[in-house]
Amino acid sequence: MKNVSETILSFDSALSHEPADKRIEILRLIAGSGSISQAARQAGVSYKAAWQAIDTLTNLAGVVLVERVVGGAGGGGAKITQAGRQLLAVSGRLAESRKQVLDESQAQNRDALTPSLAAPALSHIGVRTSMRNQLPCQVEQIEATGQMVRVTLRLAGNARLVSRITKASAELLGLEKRLAVLALCKATAVRVEAQTNGEVALLAPSGHTALDGRVVRISRGVTGDEVSLQLDGALQLIGFAAANSGLKNKARVSAFIDESAVVIALAT
Repeated sequence: MKNVSETILSFDSALSHEPADKRIEILRLIAGSGSISQAARQAGVSYKAAWQAIDTLTNLAGVVLVERVVGGAGGGGAKITQAGRQLLAVSGRLAESRKQVLDESQAQNRDALTPSLAAPALSHIGVRTSMRNQLPCQVEQIEATGQMVRVTLRLAGNARLVSRITKASAELLGLEKRLAVLALCKATAVRVEAQTNGEVALLAPSGHTALDGRVVRISRGVTGDEVSLQLDGALQLIGFAAANSGLKNKARVSAFIDESAVVIALAT
């Protein structure tokens, strides 16, 4: 971990996701209450999820943000560090600046005949990741089983994609029906196969989602053919077929995606 004088350069990683989930909110609540459990209750998440939020922020910032306070009249609690207070101050300034820019943009487009085409892109442009598949979608269903949650996501064109995440992660994201989110997936986690009859999508194996599409580009390779396909709703997806797959442009294919490989992100 870095010392406090070095932390300002680390805040870029910690703040690149805010306010995409509740991590900054939980840190702010801890600062106000001096208690992890109380902050968790106020944020509407579990105690475990609250600690996960702080652990993640600490990793991203590279410095301790919250310290445990043992004993005392109240039986102990949590104390935000100087670095934690500094992070909250920077976060507040960024939020104010972002709101000002968005307000100015809305004012410029208020009298336009059509809504700004930049708005959808701007809502997700803050997400920087090595995952090449980034699909705007909406939460349709949430099913909790123990510590795991299966989230059904509705894509443009009404295709469905399923993500399997932990209950704590779902709490931190504040997932609920009809919430607009971004589904992220590595291209290497998408297996592409030709459809046998060219019309009906292949059935997905257990724990996977099958998406129907049409090949638009192919890059042949020794270890596998990289395939770019277009889904219904004009969404683009990248995956891999077996080497020498024989797939051609415009061929109908099915893309199989492991539920556990689908990451859910919120717009900043």
